[in-house]
Amino acid sequence: MRGELKIAVAQPKCVSHDVAANAVEHARAVREARARVVVFPELSLTGYELDAEVVAPDDARLRPIVDACAQTGALALVGAPVPGPWIACLGVDGTGASVVYRKVCLYGAEADLFRVGEHAVIEVDGWRLGLAYCRDTGIAEHAARTAELGMDGYVSGVVHDADHESELHGERARRVASDHGVWVATAAFAGPTGGGFDRTSGRSGIWSATGELLAEAGSAPGDLVCHTFVD
Repeated sequence: MRGELKIAVAQPKCVSHDVAANAVEHARAVREARARVVVFPELSLTGYELDAEVVAPDDARLRPIVDACAQTGALALVGAPVPGPWIACLGVDGTGASVVYRKVCLYGAEADLFRVGEHAVIEVDGWRLGLAYCRDTGIAEHAARTAELGMDGYVSGVVHDADHESELHGERARRVASDHGVWVATAAFAGPTGGGFDRTSGRSGIWSATGELLAEAGSAPGDLVCHTFVD
């Protein structure tokens, strides 16, 4: 039988291209959250820099995150460009990192630089988490295809502009919850993050399977919020 699942959505301070500094910030968030799963935004290790060098799962710069996960028992879902190249989600725990998702719905210049990935679900303590990044969440077929794999929650990382897109991930989360009867957790960048995003939205959030907002971060970099789901 499944137990509780405490999930956090984090919006780390980000230095463009500086994987080592960003990994330290990720580790800080993991320790602060004390959650089973900590979700970070798309390309959280590099900032939204499409020309950033790829990050291999065995990159030594990830060690602070691995150590933090070992200390807390967390799985960190971290965004990075990986060899392929793909825009990917690295699942980091106390034993190391591996690629658990590669973005499917590429946007704009992403399609010229990266390969298309596949829909994916991971299992954590009996909970099945469907994975998504940014534009994926705006394509209804993405959630539908992921739901076909069987999911209890839809977990995403996004980069949204503060002036025009601050409500966007909430709207999409409520739609996914309504369409598929699953809870949704979205980690959004806050502050500057490269790629022309001088001000990103923040307001990372967690929504119930009925679309109720359960927890919401503020607009500042470094903020995070948590919620515990019970079977």
